[in-house]
Amino acid sequence: MITSRDNPRVKRWAKLAQDPRLRRKERRALIEGPHLVALAEPLVLLASESGLKRKEIQDLLAGREAIVMADRVFKAIAEADTPQGIAAEIEIPEPGAPVAPAVFLEGVQDPGNVGTILRSAAAFGVKAAVLDGACADAWSPKVLRAGMGAHFTLSIQETDDLRDAIGNFAGRVLCAVPRGGLNLAEANLSGPIGWLFGAEGAGVSPGLQTIAAQRVTLPMAPGTESINVGAAAAIFFYAAFCAESPPWQGGSELASGGCR
Repeated sequence: MITSRDNPRVKRWAKLAQDPRLRRKERRALIEGPHLVALAEPLVLLASESGLKRKEIQDLLAGREAIVMADRVFKAIAEADTPQGIAAEIEIPEPGAPVAPAVFLEGVQDPGNVGTILRSAAAFGVKAAVLDGACADAWSPKVLRAGMGAHFTLSIQETDDLRDAIGNFAGRVLCAVPRGGLNLAEANLSGPIGWLFGAEGAGVSPGLQTIAAQRVTLPMAPGTESINVGAAAAIFFYAAFCAESPPWQGGSELASGGCR
């Protein structure tokens, strides 16, 4: 059992949780909690001394070797306020070219929003996500927690040239704007599409708006200016999901009964 925070491995895992540059350099990330660990293919399993007493963690570790840490040492690598007793080092997968349906994010800096968008994207059949350099790091602990496992079903790419990524996308890109776009109910959501969302407040930059195939607006009650980008993204994803596979036309079992 590791009992010192000065242990070199502990220092590295703590830095892996905090430093996006190290994550990008090593293509490694740190995940925390039974839910994420159960979905991943860990390179190294890490457990706290008290965590080993929990049946959920005992079942998860059955037949697998884990590095055990004293509770106060485990807290050095845990980002959650209340550590869940188990963590893992994983390899960040190399993304392929984004395929439709896809989502493109420009400057979404809040980790909770990024994770929420990824979670909703996975829930409604989106296959790929592309984030520009101004977004919160997709593999940070806060984004991973908010994503609730979406990282393991999506192809996630981080790029310094979102314009180029959109230009190389084999499909139509629809840009979400708070006002002045085509009403979502009237938009053509058929065929391979990608969604483009911008930061809270600033929205999608004018330059990227010009290369989108269509600007789309979510109708809202009078007197309401906008809603959270994570909430808006979920509505757009849902609309496209139902348009692509409506249950009344023998569509996806995932959509069965849910899109009427």
